[in-house]
Amino acid sequence: MSNKIYPIGVQNFESLRQDGYFYIDKTEFIYRLVKSGRYYFLSRPRRFGKSLLISTLEAYFQGKKELFEGLAMERLEKDWSQYPILHLDLNARQYDRPESLLEELNKHLEIWEQTYGSPYGDRKPEERFYQVIRCAYKKTGQRVVVLVDEYDKPLLQAIGNAELQEAYRNILKAFYGVLKSTDGHIQFAMLTGVTKFGKISVFSDLNNLDDISMREPYVNLCGISEQEIHDNLEEEIHELAELQNMTYEDVCVKLKVYYDGYHFVENTIGVYNPFSLLNTFKYNKFGNYWFETGTPSYLVMLLKQSHYDLERMANEVTSSDILNSIYEDLNPIPLIYQSGYLTIKGYDEEFGVYRLGFPNREVEEGFIKYLMPYCQ
Repeated sequence: MSNKIYPIGVQNFESLRQDGYFYIDKTEFIYRLVKSGRYYFLSRPRRFGKSLLISTLEAYFQGKKELFEGLAMERLEKDWSQYPILHLDLNARQYDRPESLLEELNKHLEIWEQTYGSPYGDRKPEERFYQVIRCAYKKTGQRVVVLVDEYDKPLLQAIGNAELQEAYRNILKAFYGVLKSTDGHIQFAMLTGVTKFGKISVFSDLNNLDDISMREPYVNLCGISEQEIHDNLEEEIHELAELQNMTYEDVCVKLKVYYDGYHFVENTIGVYNPFSLLNTFKYNKFGNYWFETGTPSYLVMLLKQSHYDLERMANEVTSSDILNSIYEDLNPIPLIYQSGYLTIKGYDEEFGVYRLGFPNREVEEGFIKYLMPYCQ
């Protein structure tokens, strides 16, 4: 029987490694990121490992070499260094008014100001952020690493409330825009979230971000590929087959049908939903684990407001511009796609359009069972 401890809900890389949790090595991707660029953005659905990715980057830039023992990073990185890190996590809060976002930013800013001796606590958040970066650089002699997890959480919670969303947009646009004006003091920056709000929105002042959400080299930076399953979970596949009274081949097919199928770039490998996959191996039972963790209220609200014909979802056609942004016309397709309920099924190069559909059986069944009733 497998003795793997599956990291369900574990998002901290240091505790994951120290406590012996199962980990599929993504550090070669991380090495490639940090050595080939400086500013990145990644959009992936919820529970796809974005927070663990940010935590892994944090451990790397803290110079915690011991945590990477036995991983690709140990072989690749020869020059370990420690950098000042500003880690902003917007995930763990309810944002129902502009003050709630300001309070969350202030909480992080106060900690950073105390750490790096920045005396500008009476200024606006973006001014304080600017000064913290400068003070951190001056105090440590090292350029600063900025890691932002779930950058879009306030904006998503404000969908359907134009006034509140505009307030959040203005606050975050000014705050994130600091990264461009402090370029000389930045070693690395990465922002993650579920969605990408358009160029006219949060990122209009931050046009130096490399959006790798639809870049082939990083399709399985988050999520699990079929090859990674067979490289790391062969024993567990056989065990699951025995307990489910199935053949090895039938289990592989069912895993693929239920949890594979996420395509973030056309004509590339499919990516398995890591949350559902690891739960299946933990409990040795197939289930709709990802969908049962909850239906995002913002998606239900947008579907209702847009009066979108849900029958179209299985065969939707759209352009890359639509997939990459959320616009103000209540078109729900970008949000449905970026949230993981649709994926790329095909691409017409001549006309530059994507054919979308449900990624797998879990999402299709879950959508019909859990989401459609909300939108009737």
